[in-house]
Amino acid sequence: MKTQIPNWLIIAGGCGQIFTALIYPYVRHKVFDWYNDVKQLKSLNQEIAKTYGRYIQGLNFSFGIIAILLTEDLKNGSKLAIALTGLIAAYWVGKVITQIAYYPMYQIPQKLLFKVGSYFMNFLFTLFAVVYTWLVIYNIYSTI
Repeated sequence: MKTQIPNWLIIAGGCGQIFTALIYPYVRHKVFDWYNDVKQLKSLNQEIAKTYGRYIQGLNFSFGIIAILLTEDLKNGSKLAIALTGLIAAYWVGKVITQIAYYPMYQIPQKLLFKVGSYFMNFLFTLFAVVYTWLVIYNIYSTI
């Protein structure tokens, strides 16, 4: 395949994913009042919700570290590169679809910071989906 995916774009995406992992607790607490909502659940359901929140945060952070440290490996056309970029692409494409399908039904606080933050986060999620989808397609075509 003739089109090269620039390393800086993959690394920027990795930095963005780490940012989403680090900002995640703030967003849950300040924007969504998530912790008060979770307190209304039964104890086991509270722990399940918290555990899944940590999974999301851990995946975002891990995907970012992988992108930063293994940039060349993510685009080397190997079966592992195809599998990993395919997994991460599916994760972010699913996030974007969920964001579009479900989140517009809910109101976020109308502070300027939260409005701007919402657009910025949606931009990041879309960027991640595009970069990893491009990577998986690039990897598949580089093996042909």
